[in-house]
Amino acid sequence: MFRDGPIDGLVLEPLKQYSDQRGWLVELFRDDDLGATNRPVMAYVSMTLPGVARGPHEHREQADRFCILGPSSFKLYLWDNRTGSSTYRNRQCLVAGEENPLSIVIPPGVAHAYKNVGDQPGVVYNLPDQLYAGWQRKQPVDEVRYEDDPETPFVLD
Repeated sequence: MFRDGPIDGLVLEPLKQYSDQRGWLVELFRDDDLGATNRPVMAYVSMTLPGVARGPHEHREQADRFCILGPSSFKLYLWDNRTGSSTYRNRQCLVAGEENPLSIVIPPGVAHAYKNVGDQPGVVYNLPDQLYAGWQRKQPVDEVRYEDDPETPFVLD
């Protein structure tokens, strides 16, 4: 059903570490670097244990901006589920984290999941362009969840 290939609309940006004798600093985003779309409106951090996956799920309206820089490494799974996309039914996988610090913007309609493939707990930052459950958490959550569907086409290896 899905074929390996790039997905149109993904924005991949290496995260640069600025190091000195105290440690390091990474800019997750800068307002002057952002375009007119995919502007963060909230931020949260999740910690995932080794071998554990989150997703797959997709959003109808929301774009996620994951920033993954370690500790640990994550395999990201992405499936273009947008019927009007030139890369409809493409599947793309990549590894991000300690060895490859990365920011990735995932557009609406691209199903996604990630799995901690390292040997220690790992942290993922997300800066989505929509508020979870809307203003004051009074709207339906923009999420289609697939992880409990035994017939899902979105399979992690």
